[in-house]
Amino acid sequence: INPMSRLTQPATMDDLLLFRLSRLLATGGAPVIRLCEGRYGITRREWRLLAMLAQQDGLLSSELAQRMQLDRSRTSRAITSLVAKKLLLRTPRPGDRRQATLVLTSAGRTLVEELFVGVTYGDEFRPFVEPDTGDVVVIRDGTGSDDGVANGHEWGRSRKGQ
Repeated sequence: INPMSRLTQPATMDDLLLFRLSRLLATGGAPVIRLCEGRYGITRREWRLLAMLAQQDGLLSSELAQRMQLDRSRTSRAITSLVAKKLLLRTPRPGDRRQATLVLTSAGRTLVEELFVGVTYGDEFRPFVEPDTGDVVVIRDGTGSDDGVANGHEWGRSRKGQ
């Protein structure tokens, strides 16, 4: 069976692209959660917000929520937590104190740099990347064919030309 035909003509849940991607996110996300919570004391959502602010400091919380595709209340709670952890500064805008720009503290920037290296190169993530080429690892579908999409069975490596 051509693996692409299973994606274009799914017969089971395991053939659905979004189901496979969800399984990949769950499998790949678990080490990130352990690293964030265990080593750095932040949630994955807080990590995402810090990483976005590392790319673009000075956003408003509403802009950050929009870019991260999160609702404003969850974003606000995460921001409050990050301010309490001294990883983020909330600075009221001149002329409109209801709005505040968000800027990483030096501790926040250091955390992002360290965690980014851990997420990118940590031992927990080596199974996801082909060491020689940097290609993303795929998950085999249990039939022995690499279809390049998460299915949650055994890990396989991507091959050139597929």
